[in-house]
Amino acid sequence: MSAGTLVRRTVRGATALRGGRLRRLTPYQFFGALFWLVLTLAFWRIPLCCDAGQHAAVVERLKADLLHPAQTMADLPGAGSPYYGPYAVAQGVLARLTGLSGWEVVKLAGPVHLLVLLTGIGRFVRVLTARPWAPVLALLSMTLLWGTARVLWSGYLGLMPMTTNLGYPSAFAIGLTLWAWALTGTRAYDGGALVRYVGPSGLGSWWGYAGVGALYGLILLVHPVTAVSAVTGAVAIVAARQRAWRGPVAGRWALAGAVALVVAVAWPYYDVLSLTGEAGLDEMHRRLYEQMAANSWLALLGAPALWVRARRSARDPLVLMCALECLVVGYGWVSGHYTYGRALWSVLLPLQIAVAVELAAPRPWGRARKALGGAAVAGACVGFLTVQAGAVVPRSLDPVGFAQPPRWPSYDWAARHIGYGEVVITDGYIAGHLIAGYGPNLAAPIFPDPALDERERSRRLDDVRAYLAPGSTRAERAALVRRYHVRWLLLTPRHPVPAEAVVVAWSRRTGEVLARVPSEAAAGVPPVAGR
Repeated sequence: MSAGTLVRRTVRGATALRGGRLRRLTPYQFFGALFWLVLTLAFWRIPLCCDAGQHAAVVERLKADLLHPAQTMADLPGAGSPYYGPYAVAQGVLARLTGLSGWEVVKLAGPVHLLVLLTGIGRFVRVLTARPWAPVLALLSMTLLWGTARVLWSGYLGLMPMTTNLGYPSAFAIGLTLWAWALTGTRAYDGGALVRYVGPSGLGSWWGYAGVGALYGLILLVHPVTAVSAVTGAVAIVAARQRAWRGPVAGRWALAGAVALVVAVAWPYYDVLSLTGEAGLDEMHRRLYEQMAANSWLALLGAPALWVRARRSARDPLVLMCALECLVVGYGWVSGHYTYGRALWSVLLPLQIAVAVELAAPRPWGRARKALGGAAVAGACVGFLTVQAGAVVPRSLDPVGFAQPPRWPSYDWAARHIGYGEVVITDGYIAGHLIAGYGPNLAAPIFPDPALDERERSRRLDDVRAYLAPGSTRAERAALVRRYHVRWLLLTPRHPVPAEAVVVAWSRRTGEVLARVPSEAAAGVPPVAGR
């Protein structure tokens, strides 16, 4: 065989993406398309909540100034913020060209991210096995075998969290990671049933390895935490599959690593290397470790299948991946960098895929596989009925009363009065998460950001608490209004409106009021003593 020849062995039931004449849909194509439709409708029926306000704010800042966006939630420079990765910039360009709002861009991103995620998991599972039903079962286990406690963190791939986090960059980064692992696996593959790349040309060429490296660099820029899982998984796959390191093989992988680094460090909006050791987000992620057992115990049903794979070969890619990703999560706990708890999905995914591949084996089944299948079905039912069902079963069709995704209120009623970039003080948890997504700024950002010194953010939070304190005087409030150029107050019913503010609008649903701070105070006119 001549060098550069691409050899393929046809596998019945393998998913498409091979070109050629039109064939019948594979099981994964059919059920994957159905899953995409159902979850897209579920995502669109739920109002955006939680961290969506932060990501909508990112789009709004880029829409306003693509080259020099402001800090995502405050009237401060945004240079150095990791929120301004290439994907966010692409969203900002889309918003500028179409006139879409940040909220609309985040909402439209959900189905796109889901498509990348679904094609990625299908492609990755195909690299591991030729069994046609394995990707279908992997999709089910990936979305149902989590835990029995509701968790809405981004990066969690259960049905319930995906109804809230599909529009986040983390979902896109995980989808890209699955594609990167699939491409890594095909290049490190030493033979088998699917595809073998021979020679220096085609997809196995130096250019192909450079492309894989560029993909890992892109993941690092889109979502740095996910990139840790991506690189760790890549190391596991290469260690498991690449047995021959003679000739140019090592050079190709070195090229992939070098390209990934160059892509990452060349990005002009922020220095990705400066994020090393960043601890601003760690404390808020501590809960991931405290609730980890309740959030993930059903995935342990895949442990027997992973054990079987380990007995067959200690260099099995799923076995090595689970072990190495466990080290990442364990390091987060030991070091206090709790942000690494976000890598939990990459610990559970090998377990979930392992059980799917095992149950996709052709019949007849032995007693052990039948027992594993029964346990997996029972676990999926438990996960669906206790946590996940409300994500896809609307309340109007729900005969049981499943727990539903959160339905946070909209702040359109307030945003229509507030000019872009004007500063707001709020005492509401939900308002603090969402209002910046409409274009206003907060006097004190609620999310840490490497672009904003944490001491400055803490000082601003203290000042806002002082402003809202029951004992604050009018003079003290006026001083803080002048300091931060505050123009608006967005207050819950539990907080009285200061005497100097003028109520402009209120929400029938939440009882919150929007009040305007007198322009004299904002302009710096000497305050009136007393309340």
